[in-house]
Amino acid sequence: MKEIKYNNYYWQNDLVRLRAMQVEDWEEHYYNLFDSKARRLLQYQIELPPTTRRAKEMAEKFANFDPESGRLMFTIESVEGEVVGALNLSGINERNGTFGIGMQVGRDYRGQGYGTAAMRILLNYAFNERRLNKFNVSVLEGNIASATMLKKLGCVKEGVRRQTIFTNGKYMDEILYGMTREEFNNNSV
Repeated sequence: MKEIKYNNYYWQNDLVRLRAMQVEDWEEHYYNLFDSKARRLLQYQIELPPTTRRAKEMAEKFANFDPESGRLMFTIESVEGEVVGALNLSGINERNGTFGIGMQVGRDYRGQGYGTAAMRILLNYAFNERRLNKFNVSVLEGNIASATMLKKLGCVKEGVRRQTIFTNGKYMDEILYGMTREEFNNNSV
């Protein structure tokens, strides 16, 4: 196969490249399932112990943008080609123009700007190629890293659902953030 030249590739910026999740990505997903603290912040609960079978099934379900899966799952790579995480475009409501994005950056790659860079690519796609208008997302109280990234991207804190998530023996708040296409495009200039 010819060497791929990425210099004009839409799905890349100076830090990351997005590609379709592949079945082979199950191992990186499996590795990150053992980071219970991060998974609780992502899923709002403690998951059962990981199994290789469930990790493989997840990768098979979301590989190659299967339209039956209900979400577009991407693998995040560094521009050097190393897998650093995953994110997905989900909850798309074409009638109202709303959507969500879920993301996990691998424990070995957090705090290096990969998540923010990947989010910018996917937000640009959602707003300026899919004509969606409103990004809605929430974070569990105490998820300072995600809240900081969302603010950096230009998201606005829209509210708090008080004591709606039960995890780690207590009820916790769910913090709501959002961003419109206009806000994104004004921030991107």
